[in-house]
Parts: sequence; C-alpha cells; structure tokens
Amino acid sequence: MSLVKTIKVAVVVACSALAVSFSATSSFSKPADAGDQKKATQPASTKNSTEDFVGSETCKTCHEDQFNSFAKTAHAKLSKAGWKAEKQGCESCHGPGKAHVEGGGDKTKIRTFENESPKQISEGCLQCHAGKEEHNNYKRGEHWRNDVACTDCHSPHFTKHLAEKLAGTPQGKTDAPSSLLPVGPFSAHSNDLAPPKMLVKSEPQLCMTCHNETKGQFTQPFHHRVLEGAMKCSDCHNPHGGFESKQSRLNTGADAACMKCHADKQGPFVFEHAPAKVEGCVICHSPHGASNAKLLKRNNVNQLCLECHSNVALAQGDIEAPGTPSFHNQANVRYQNCTTCHAKIHGSNADKTFFR
Repeated sequence: MSLVKTIKVAVVVACSALAVSFSATSSFSKPADAGDQKKATQPASTKNSTEDFVGSETCKTCHEDQFNSFAKTAHAKLSKAGWKAEKQGCESCHGPGKAHVEGGGDKTKIRTFENESPKQISEGCLQCHAGKEEHNNYKRGEHWRNDVACTDCHSPHFTKHLAEKLAGTPQGKTDAPSSLLPVGPFSAHSNDLAPPKMLVKSEPQLCMTCHNETKGQFTQPFHHRVLEGAMKCSDCHNPHGGFESKQSRLNTGADAACMKCHADKQGPFVFEHAPAKVEGCVICHSPHGASNAKLLKRNNVNQLCLECHSNVALAQGDIEAPGTPSFHNQANVRYQNCTTCHAKIHGSNADKTFFR
C-alpha cells in the first residue's frame, strides 16, 4: 500500500473513532434531572393529529389580551412563512387545544408551563430553535446548567406595554428607574420600541439583572460603550452557550470577539507577541472597563510589562520572557512607558523587539 493510501486510511479510521466516541458521550453540560426528562412534554405533532388543533382564533375567544400581544410577535408571522398549522400560533407551544376547549377551559388538558422546570420549558423552545448555529450549544452553556429558562430572557407574548412594565418607563420621566437604562444621547427613547429577539428587557438591562457586577465595570472612566448603546453584551458573548470561557464568541484564533473591531491587532505578524496569542487580550486588558487608559490592568505601563519581563522571574525560571535590560532604570521617567519605544507591542512585521 502506498504512503498516500496509508495516510488516507489512517485519517478515515481516526475520524470514525472520534465520531463514535462523540456520539457515545453525553452533553458536556449537566443533563436534566431524570424526573424532568420523564415529565417533559413531547412535541404536539408527534402525539396528535391535525384534527386536535383548533387554531389561534379559537384561543382568542377567551384569551383576547394574550392573542393581541402574540399577534405582534415574530412567532405570529410563521403562517406567512408557510409553516405547518401545528407549528404556528398558540398551539405550537401549548399543544393541541381541542380537548382544552371541549373541557370548558380545563387547564389539565393543555400545556400551561406552570409546574415545569426551567429545563423542560427550554426543551420546548429547542424543538424549533435548536437547529440554528446560534442555539446549537445551548446545553453546553452556563444558563442551561444554572436553570435559566428561555422564558427568563424572552417573552413569547411580548408587547410594548410589557416592556414598559418590566424595564420601566423611558428615561427622562420623573418615575423612570435609575441605573440600568442606557445613558447615551438617545436614551430618552430607550423603551419606545420593543427590544429585538422578543427579550423581556433591552440589553444591557436584561444581562445586568443577574450579572450586576458588570454595571460597576461599565461605569469606570475607560470602558466599552455598552451603556451608551454603541455595543451589546451579545456582540462579545453568546448567551446561548458555547465551547469557550465566558461563552465568548470565538470562531477562529484567540480573541476573535475582540478582533471584530480591533482588526489591526490580529496579525499574523512576522514577530508575534506570545502572550497576545497564547493567553489573549485579557492578560493585559480588562474588557468591560478599567480606571486606566486603554483598559489596562495596571496604572503604569511598565508595571504591566514587568509582570513578565522581570529579571527575578527569569532567574527563577518561572517565565521565559526576556528580562529588562540593565540600562532600563525604572526610576527614570523615560523608561516607565515601555510603549514609547516598543510601539508595536501587539506584534510587528519589522522588528523582533516591537520597535516602531
């Protein structure tokens, strides 16, 4: 057998072994409890015939307020997209309503979600939404593991009135809630429109409901302009899970989320700055906000550089980074800002010491 054929056979065998091992392994996230799995409601289309569906207009007879709000959502527009009758309208989530109607509104004969766990509720949403790349890794995410249901962030019956009830009236009114509303020049109209994706609140208000530590970070003197409305949390993080730490949106290489805006720092460079490639941007920068310019973790640039480029660390063998030259007197102001000379600190195509 030739060398090429041998390599091809080896690749095929390796891929087959990986596929078998992956299929035999459960999700990386903590699975739902056995009790939850037994109680989970199966999709209506697999258990009932089309005759069991009565249509959303029938639901309107008793649930007019919910119907009117639902009619304004993206889910209500599925009929125009040619979806099957059982996959659109109220019954796509609540199941067939024939028995419920014939029972005089008996709640036990329709899915109400009242006594279901967060994982059960999310499983219902994933019957339709699991096929998209954005949601494929939801069960690997922290929200799934910590019992955050889809309906904790999204509202199937969303309306502008509900937005005002949950998020508060537009900023500028005397009864406006204070701290989590956007602070940009257009914040007076922050709640005039319903948030996208049927969110119960607009970003970042929704994320900061749980991740309230980020509020203080985004109010630092130097920060990414999230509160001003120039960015959203989901620009850098995927709330529906992923493989990376902090559910960062990393596609190719390190810190792809940062490189979407800071493309000039991506490279590849002839002379790479190793920490930027190995440990990423966060080894030097605080991504949400900092009291130091350029979101640096240290007040002085030399203090940050000396964490790696220290003769003491080099002598002990902890770090293999080049030590600080003897003529770099740190008491001298001219040597306290390393990037004055080492201007291309993220990588250079001309000089291995990152000179300009």
